[in-house]
Amino acid sequence: MSEAEDDIHELDSETENGDVEMCLMSEVDYSEQAPTYKSRPDGEAVPKVKQVEFNDNPDSLFFNDGKRRIDLVLVYEDESKNASDKKGSIFRRKQRRREVFEGSLMDFGVEMEATQSVIDEKFFYVKLHMPFDTLCSYAEVLHIRLPIQPNDLAPESSAYNCFTKYFYPREDVIAKEASFFTAPFKKDQLNRFYVKDREQFFTPAMRSRMAYYVLNRAPYDVRGSMKKYGFSKLLNGGVYKDAYPLHDCRFNVKSKEPNCPNERFLLYNEWANPKSFYKMQPLNLIRRYFGEKISIYFAWLGFYTVMLSLAAAVGLGCFIYGYSTRESSTWSKEVCDPLIGGQIVMCPQCDQDCSYWRLNSTCESSKRLCIFDNYGTLVFAVFMSVWVTLFLEFWKRYQAVLEHDWDTVEFLQQEEQPRPEYEARCTHERVNPVTQTKEKVPYTACGKCLRMSCGITTVLFWILLIIASVVGVIVYRLAMFLVFSSRLRSDWKNRKELEPFKEFATPQMATSITASIINFIIIMILNNVYEKVAIWITDFELPRTKTEYENSLTLKMFLFQFVNYYSSCFYIAFFKGKVVGYPGQPVYWFGAYRNEECDPGGCLTELTTQLSIIMTGKAVWNNIQEVLMPWVKNLIFRHCTQVGKEKVIPRWEQDYQLQPIGKLGLFYEYLEMVIQFGFVTLFVASFPLAPLLALINNLCEIRVDAWKITTQFRRIVPEKAQDIGAWQPILQGVAILAVATNAAIIAFTSDMIPRLVYYWAFSVSPYAGRSTHSMAGFINSSLSVFNTEDFSVTSRPNNATSSWSNITTCRYRDFRYPPGHHNQYEFSIYYWHVIAAKLAFMIVVEHIVYFTKFMLSYMIPDEPEALKEQIKRERYLTQVILHETNIKQFKELMKPVRERLQDQGEEEELELDLKM
Repeated sequence: MSEAEDDIHELDSETENGDVEMCLMSEVDYSEQAPTYKSRPDGEAVPKVKQVEFNDNPDSLFFNDGKRRIDLVLVYEDESKNASDKKGSIFRRKQRRREVFEGSLMDFGVEMEATQSVIDEKFFYVKLHMPFDTLCSYAEVLHIRLPIQPNDLAPESSAYNCFTKYFYPREDVIAKEASFFTAPFKKDQLNRFYVKDREQFFTPAMRSRMAYYVLNRAPYDVRGSMKKYGFSKLLNGGVYKDAYPLHDCRFNVKSKEPNCPNERFLLYNEWANPKSFYKMQPLNLIRRYFGEKISIYFAWLGFYTVMLSLAAAVGLGCFIYGYSTRESSTWSKEVCDPLIGGQIVMCPQCDQDCSYWRLNSTCESSKRLCIFDNYGTLVFAVFMSVWVTLFLEFWKRYQAVLEHDWDTVEFLQQEEQPRPEYEARCTHERVNPVTQTKEKVPYTACGKCLRMSCGITTVLFWILLIIASVVGVIVYRLAMFLVFSSRLRSDWKNRKELEPFKEFATPQMATSITASIINFIIIMILNNVYEKVAIWITDFELPRTKTEYENSLTLKMFLFQFVNYYSSCFYIAFFKGKVVGYPGQPVYWFGAYRNEECDPGGCLTELTTQLSIIMTGKAVWNNIQEVLMPWVKNLIFRHCTQVGKEKVIPRWEQDYQLQPIGKLGLFYEYLEMVIQFGFVTLFVASFPLAPLLALINNLCEIRVDAWKITTQFRRIVPEKAQDIGAWQPILQGVAILAVATNAAIIAFTSDMIPRLVYYWAFSVSPYAGRSTHSMAGFINSSLSVFNTEDFSVTSRPNNATSSWSNITTCRYRDFRYPPGHHNQYEFSIYYWHVIAAKLAFMIVVEHIVYFTKFMLSYMIPDEPEALKEQIKRERYLTQVILHETNIKQFKELMKPVRERLQDQGEEEELELDLKM
C-alpha cells in the first residue's frame, strides 16, 4: 500500500481502530482561537462550495464578482472517475474529508469559490476570501498591530544620504512607506484605528497569514464533541495538493488590472534581477510582499555581506603581503637554496616503499606556505576576532531598529499560537504554573524527558557516525600516501614530460586533494540522510510553537553540520603530524598504518587546501541545487502541461506551475550561511582569502535567493518573525570558539612560534655564533638528525638507489637530540622552549582578545539611543491617543443619557414654574 493510502487510512475514522484513534484526539475549545466558529446540528448537511467557470481574466486576483479578493488557494485532484473499486473508496474518503473541511472553513466565516482547471480537468482550485468582519476577529486573536495615527515624528536623516541614495531604488519606482503609530487590534474598538479604506486596511500578507491560520485549525472530521484537524494531515494524505497565496502579477510583465500594485514585478526588476547587484535591498517591500520572516533573513544576509567587505579587504591585503614577500622570506630561501636545502637529505615518510628525498624538492610548496604563514596572518586573526564582535553587536542594533519599524518587538510574547500538531495531542492535564489554572498538554513530565532523551541519543549516534567517517578518510590518507609515494616517483623517472610538475604534484598534495574531495562527497551524502532523521526527531519531541520547533531543529542540524563540515579541518589543524614518533620508531594506526606526517613546511598549506575545496565545492553545489533544480523542474512541468495558445491560464494555475516552497522555508539558507560564517571565522588564520570568497558568494547568494523565491517558487505564506531565532546564539558561540581555534592554529599549526623562539633565543649565543638576531639557519635548526642504521626492519626503505647508498644520516621535522647524545631521539630543550612559548602565546592572545571582545560588547548598546527615545515617545503618544479615543467613545455613549437628563431637568423646571 502506498504512503498516501496509509495516510488516508490513518485519517479515516471508519477503520477497525477508528474509535481508538478518535479518542486519542483531544477536544479543542475554539472560543478563543476561532471566535467565528459555530457548531453544526447533527444531521445538518455540510454546505457545498460554489463552483464557477473561469472568467478569462488571467490577471485577476478576485472572485468572479471582481470584488472579493483571493487570500489563499487550495488545490486538489479529483481522480474518482478513473480509479478502481479499491482506490475509488479511498478517493471517496478524500472527498468526504474535503467536504467536511471546506464546510468547517465556511463555518469559520471564510467565503469560498471553486474553479475547474483550464489545463487538466481533474484539478480543481478552491479560492478563499476572508470578509472584513472575519479578518477583524482573527486580527484580534493574533494580536496584529495596526495603525492608529500617522507618525508625525520627523525621521532622522543620515549625513551619508547624498552618497547612499544612488544605491537605493528610486522613490518614484518604489514609493516610501508611510509610518504610523500602531497598537494591537481590538475588534470592539475599531473606530480608534486609522481605517482609511476597509479593503486596504489589512495588507495582502496579513490576509494570507490569517487565512492560513484558520486553515490549520478547521476540523476535517467532527463527530459529537470530538474533532480531528490539521491541514498538514490533509496534504500528506493527498486530500489537497497545496495551499498558497497568489503572486500579484507575472515577474517580468505588469498586470493589466487597474489597481494591481505589481509588487512582484518591482521586486524582480529592483531586487532579484542580476542588473541590480549593486543596489541595496528594498526591505520594506520584501516585508510587505513576503512577510517579516523572509525580510529579516535578507536583512541579516545583506548586513553580513556589507560587513564582510571590510574583512575581505583586510584579508586580501594580508594575502598580497604574503605573496609579495614569498621570494624574500629567509626560510623559503634556505629551502630552495641548492647549497642548503639541496644538501639536506630527508628521511622517508612511509615504510619501505618510500625513499630518501632532498629538502629543496619542496621549494614551491615552501613558497606557497609563506603566502599564508607570515606575521600578517597574526594581525589578521586578531582583527577577525574583533570584527566578528563588531558584526554581532552592530547587527543587534540594526535588528532592534527593524523590530521597531516592523512592529515585531512583542511578537513572541503576544502573537505566537501553538502548532496544530501540538494542540491535537493535548490529552494530559496539568496546572499552569503562571495562571494556576488547568490546561491540557500532550505529555507528562516523564514523557517529555523520554522524548528529549531519545532525541539526544539519536543526535549523539549520528555525530559518532561522522567521526567514524572521518577516521575512514584518515585511513584512506594513510593508505593512499604509500601508493602516491611509489607511483609518482616511478612516473617521474619513466616519463620525462612530467618532470616540470614534480615540484607541484607531491605525494602529500595528491593525498590531500583526493581526500578533501572524498570528504566533501561524504559530507553531502550524510547531510541528505540526517536531514530526514533530524526532522523526525523534532516531530517526535512535539514542540509547542513553530518558533520552538525551528529552534530545536536548528540546534540539532547545526551540531551535526558542525561536526560534519569542520571535523576534517580540526583533524588537519590540530592532530595531523602531531604524534608521529621519529623514523626509527613511528606511530601506527590500528597497528598497520603509519601515522601521516606534515609537509616539511607544516600542515597549514594542507588546511588551506581543505578549506578552499570545501568552501568552493559547497558554494557550487548549493547554487546548482538552488538555481538549476527549480528551473529545470519548472521547465519540465510546463512542457508536460502545455496547452494551446488560444487558452487563457488564470493566475492561480500559473502559480501552481511553479515549485512549492519547502516545509522548512529558509532554514537551509540560514544553515548554509552560518556554516560559511564558521569557515570565515574559525580557520581564517590559515586562509585569509576566506572572507573574500564568502563576499563574492554572498553577493551572488542574495540575488540568487531573491530570483528563486520571486520567479521560481509559489508565493510563500507570510509569517511573523522577531529576529533570526536560534541562529543568533549559535553565531555568538562560533565567534567565541573562533578566538581559541585561530590562536591554536597560529600556535600549533603554523611555524610562527618556532620561528620567533629561534629568532629571539636560539639565533644568538650561546646557541649560535652570532651576536645579532637573525632567521638565518632556522631550517637547519628545525630539522632533527637520524642515523640510518637505526631504522627498524619494517620501516627501512627497500628501494634506495645507488645514489642514496652512502647516506648515513637523514633529517626529519622535529626537535630531538641527535644520535650519539646520551638522550638521543628524546625531545630537546628547543622543543620545550617552543611548547612553553606556544602555550604562553595562546593564553595571552586569548585573554587579550576575549577582554577586547567583552569590552566592545559592553560599550556598544544593543539599541541605539535615538531608537530608545523614539520608542518612549511613540508609547507616550499611543497612550495619549488611546486615552483620548476612550474618552471620546465614553462621551458618545453618555450623550443620550445626558440629553435625557437635560430633558428631565427642563421638564422639572417647567413643572416648578407652573406650580408657582
